Amino acid sequence: MTNLLEIPVISRIRRNHGLEHAAIHVLTERNSRRPLAGHSDPGGFWLIGEVGTEELADAVSEALARMKNGEHDLAVHPNCGTNYVTNGMAAGMASFLALAGSGRRMRDKLERLPVAGLLATIALILARPLGYQIQQKITTSGHPGSLEIVEVIRSTRGQVTAHRVTTKG
Repeated sequence: MTNLLEIPVISRIRRNHGLEHAAIHVLTERNSRRPLAGHSDPGGFWLIGEVGTEELADAVSEALARMKNGEHDLAVHPNCGTNYVTNGMAAGMASFLALAGSGRRMRDKLERLPVAGLLATIALILARPLGYQIQQKITTSGHPGSLEIVEVIRSTRGQVTAHRVTTKG
């Protein structure tokens, strides 16, 4: 798995994803009520939400500096899609297992619904730390290496504000 994560394009996505999360952490420290979302790719990331371009550029610079100075945990964020996918898959699989072999009739399936709910709840509890581990080890990197910020450009579509943060390295 380690060799796969070191493929240049994957490494760039992971480092950009970590920087995206770190920037959101910094922005949240400044204003905890502002809803933000992001999407990373090999060339950088998009940050969606009402934030000024200068404020975002400053937050991304601070985030990168903090990560380079050892705050690698900034790469992991509780609202990452990795957590949601991990939780959803775990709950879905638990429910599937609870209903497996229940018979063809709807009544048979409904009789197992409490078991499905219980197993899905247990799966969600157990999946929570797993989502963080997957972020930490696979989908993000808290070690930006030679990553540099190239530019931050504002974009508006209708009433949605987004910024493109372009990186290199």
